[in-house]
This record gives sequence, C-alpha cells and structure tokens, in this order.
Amino acid sequence: MKTKIKKAILSFFLFCTVTSMAESVDENTIPLDVEKTNLHFGFIKLTDCASLVIAKEKGFFEAEGLNVKLTAQKNWVILLDNVIKGALDGAHMLAGQPIGATVGVSQKANVITAFSMDLNGNAITMATDVWEQMKEHIPQDADGKPIHPIKADSLKPVLENWDGPFNMGMVFPVSTHNYELRYWLAAAGIHPGFYTASDSKGHTDAEVVISPNAPPLMPSYLNSRAIMGYCVGEPWNQKAVFADKDGKQLGVPVVTNYEIWKNNPEKVFGVTEEWAAKNPKTHTAVLKALIRAAKWLDASEANREEAVQILSRSHYVGAEAKVLRNSMTGTFVYERGDRREMPDFNVFFRYKATYPFYSDCIWFLTQMRRWGQLKEDQSDEWYTKTAEKIYKPNLYMEAAKLLIEEGNIEESEIPADGETGYKPATTEDIFIDGKVYDGKKPNDYIDSFEIKAP
Repeated sequence: MKTKIKKAILSFFLFCTVTSMAESVDENTIPLDVEKTNLHFGFIKLTDCASLVIAKEKGFFEAEGLNVKLTAQKNWVILLDNVIKGALDGAHMLAGQPIGATVGVSQKANVITAFSMDLNGNAITMATDVWEQMKEHIPQDADGKPIHPIKADSLKPVLENWDGPFNMGMVFPVSTHNYELRYWLAAAGIHPGFYTASDSKGHTDAEVVISPNAPPLMPSYLNSRAIMGYCVGEPWNQKAVFADKDGKQLGVPVVTNYEIWKNNPEKVFGVTEEWAAKNPKTHTAVLKALIRAAKWLDASEANREEAVQILSRSHYVGAEAKVLRNSMTGTFVYERGDRREMPDFNVFFRYKATYPFYSDCIWFLTQMRRWGQLKEDQSDEWYTKTAEKIYKPNLYMEAAKLLIEEGNIEESEIPADGETGYKPATTEDIFIDGKVYDGKKPNDYIDSFEIKAP
C-alpha cells in the first residue's frame, strides 16, 4: 500500500513538473494541427544531440503538442536503418548521412534535413606517446605551450619511423569526422587512402589507415593500441584527457575541427522524404521546437551549465559532468594544464547555425568525390540539384517565420528572405590549408587538391 501511495505521489509530482515546464514555454506558442502527436526520435551519445534533448526536457516539444520519446542508438548504421524502416520518426544524424543515403554511398534511401543541429564540436586526439613525438616538431609560445592550430606536418616524421600500420579511428564513412581527418592529413601531404570499386574500406594507397569505430569505445581502443588516434565529437576527446595510462593522460586532442574548418556544420536532424510528405505539420512543429531549443542552448552560460547536467544523465550522453563541461562551457583542454578559451567549440544557434545551407551539403559531396566514394565526376549543376533534393531551407524558413510571428525568436536571428542557401566563398583563414571553397563551383574546389581520387 505504501509503495502504491509513493508511486502516486511521484506521478503527481512529475505531472505537475512537466505541466509547469510546458506552461513556462508555451505562452506565445500557437500549436499546429499536427498529423502525429506521439513521436520516437533516435540519437547517438554525443553532446551535439543537445537540441533534441533540450527540446524534450525544457518543454519545447510539449508546447507544440508533441509527445516525444528519445532513444539512444548503438551506432549510426542502426540509427539510419531505424529511420528508413520507420522504427524511428527521425533522428540526430551525421550531416553526411542524408547525403550519403540519397546518392547511394551508404544505406540507400531518400532522407532529407531541414535543420542543422550544430557547428564544430569535434577534435582529433592522438595517443600520448605519439603526441610526445609530434611535439618535438611543433613551435611553442613564450609560455612553452604548443602554438595552435597544429597541422599534420608534425605527424610526418613520426610516420617515417613508425613500424607497421598506423591506425586511426573515425565514426562512419560519410561522417564529418572521416572527411575532417582526411582533410587534416592530406593538407600535410599524408595520404589517408582512397575508396575504390574493390576497396570499400578506403585504404587504397593509405599512409594512415582510417577505420570506423563507435564513439564511446574510441578511448578504450586507444588504450589497447588498436588505434593510435581518432577523430570524434565530444565528450570522447575530453574523456581521453581525464583517463590515465601509465601515469599520463590516455590521449591528447591536438586539433579541433573549428581549427580545420571554422564553423563547419556537424550534425543534422533527418527524416525520410516519405515521412515529411505524410506529416508536414508535424515536421514543422518539430522544427519549431528544435529551433527554440538551439536558441536556449546558446542564450547563456547558465543554460549551458544546465544542459551539461541534463546531458550527463545515463539515458542521454552519460559522461561525467566535468568531462562535458570542458567543451560545452566555452573552453577546451588539450593537455592537462593547457585549458584554452574556445567559445565557438560548440555552437547551436549563433551564426545562423540551424539553417540548412545548400553549400554545406555540396561540401560533403565534394569530399565524397575527392576520396572516391562517388566514383565519377559530375557537373556543377548535378551538385546543385542533388543538394536541393536533400537540404530543405524552405521548410526551415516556414517554421522559423511561425516562431517570429509568435515572438519566440527575432527576425534578425534567421537568414533574410533573399537567402540563396549559399554562403560566400571562404577566405584563406577558414580552412586549415587556406583553400577557397565556393559552393557554386564544386569542381574547381575538387581540382584544387593535389591528393584526390582519379
């Protein structure tokens, strides 16, 4: 009897808490007449799932009349499979997943995105003994600390004396991590390998052997020396900083992806084209909630700290708050004692982060061609039309304008009506190799690289 009473009291308390939370965010919200109220979304245990988590925990989904269940997925293959077969309504995805699925590089399906979940958020971590060898070739500042950004040039002499294959990890063949790691290595003249018709692993001609690993397992693979480094999102770089091996930290993050490509797109919220067509109002409502969650995440340091506590829960990211806090609150630790200010390591809303730019989609397509995942050259027009199939800025703007009408975001916080979906051509300080990228000229960009697939 006492147990039943306790359960009843707890249920009432949770009901009151959720109701109060929803009331606090829906004063101006005008819910749509959605086709589907009960939704199931998937995510991988990374800090950049934050917009989904915050949309649920802070009541933004509920304010839109949505009852959302979030479930962690074991890996990116299972996550995408579950979206394609309808077990999930949508998911936190690698930016390359909707693209790869549509063009047939990964699981074949028509998957779209109308929401970019974040900018930046990744790093490349090396085993501590590898880092100590690299460090001999890196200039130092007046305080004796390495000068960043650290280029892969410092890895070249290590590889020259390395006995056996030099293995590194990334999370998925069409992930930003794969392309960023390859980009970093190739910028220093280190060959990361090509994908070919007979080599789906991408190891052809490789001086560094890159293979996919599950993000939470990368520190343990580093510990066992199955890999000597990896490119991954947080918190798994900072995890290597706090973990010990032989009295030293397990690994050292040497470069962030902000330093490889400033304000690069990282994850997206993806759904199948069929699901979006069947549930247009539901999709719009989801986008509204996600936009508000992203704005909340970038609104204050207090919000970031609260997000750290929420994400640390076992059913979300499940890492220690101190590990999550390192990157989520405007700093980043390379070596122990080398904590640096990095306010843009995780960006969820600033810089029009949530808008799905066609030029971002095209960059991923250029890398698929550069490394041989796309086997044939295509015209610039093909790149444009392919991006328009996958990225849906029109759907984003529809949701954003409703939020403006409600007073939940400001007009200045989203792109203007005349936005083409193409960012200006980059300047020499954006990419680590100084290359200029213009999304309207993808073939010129591909041709500018010395290391590229035939």
